[in-house]
Amino acid sequence: MLSTRFTELVGCDVPIQQAPMGQLAPPGLALAVARAGGVGTVSAPIGAEPEALAAQLDPWMDAGAGTLAVNFVTEQVDPAAVAVAGARARMVDFFWNAPHAKLVEAAHEGGALVNWQVGSLPDAVLAVEAGADVVTVQGREAGGHVRGDTALLPLLTAVLRAVDVPVLAAGGIAEPRALAAVLAAGASGARVGTRFLATPESGAHPEYVLALLAAGPESTEITDGFAECPMCATLPRARVLRSAIAAVEAVDGETVGGVGDQQLPPRAGMPPHKEVQGMIHAMALYAGGGVEHVTAVRPAEDVVRELAEGAEALLRVW
Repeated sequence: MLSTRFTELVGCDVPIQQAPMGQLAPPGLALAVARAGGVGTVSAPIGAEPEALAAQLDPWMDAGAGTLAVNFVTEQVDPAAVAVAGARARMVDFFWNAPHAKLVEAAHEGGALVNWQVGSLPDAVLAVEAGADVVTVQGREAGGHVRGDTALLPLLTAVLRAVDVPVLAAGGIAEPRALAAVLAAGASGARVGTRFLATPESGAHPEYVLALLAAGPESTEITDGFAECPMCATLPRARVLRSAIAAVEAVDGETVGGVGDQQLPPRAGMPPHKEVQGMIHAMALYAGGGVEHVTAVRPAEDVVRELAEGAEALLRVW
């Protein structure tokens, strides 16, 4: 199998982390990825309080399942909640906030490693200075909320020159050749999101999954068209399917659907999970630039194996 600085540090078998994707990536997906040898990731609710987070994590945290991570986004992060996650998961993960030593220390005190996802070289340096053990560089090809403006490979190259911790690559990695390419360029692994949406363990709405399967080359775009969300308050830009942009622009009404008692206005930033109802095609269908390679629903275990074995085979002959 592929052994890298990342796999050796965190104790996983393959250099793949499943990206945190809120309700699109429920615990069942994270556990399936971890059992397959990768790193499975769940998202802490924005503004999570320590007791509530502990109650959320404890029922499914399985010490024998493999390597698990908990992700925090935005500046609304309680260090005490980070310590709760750090005491339960191998890795605590941050995104969409400035690197902060206090949060790193809280995770370390709990016993976890820290991975900070960034979209620029300065933020990568700041993350390492704050004490992060791993840095994930997100290229503009990534699906969902995009932090920076630089393509993945140039950003990866710049960060590798500047820091001396394992670096993961994120953005458009949905097939073995892309994984092999970032490993060959010096990354210690990859963070994969969109490909895991088309799995039985995914929390994505079935119509959302069908839209991903139907997408071809050049079918995504970075937009501010879905800017009603906590992350959008500071930087309203996300990569979605172009079909969703066209669909929401045609909506004539005050809602596109809802979940439970919550109504979703047009341009809401919530991607449709399985409990959402309404005009799914006009919602925030986040997708990375490699979505054309998402052509079938496959178990998460198979996705991990196919990516890793395919990349390893390519690297042997390159």
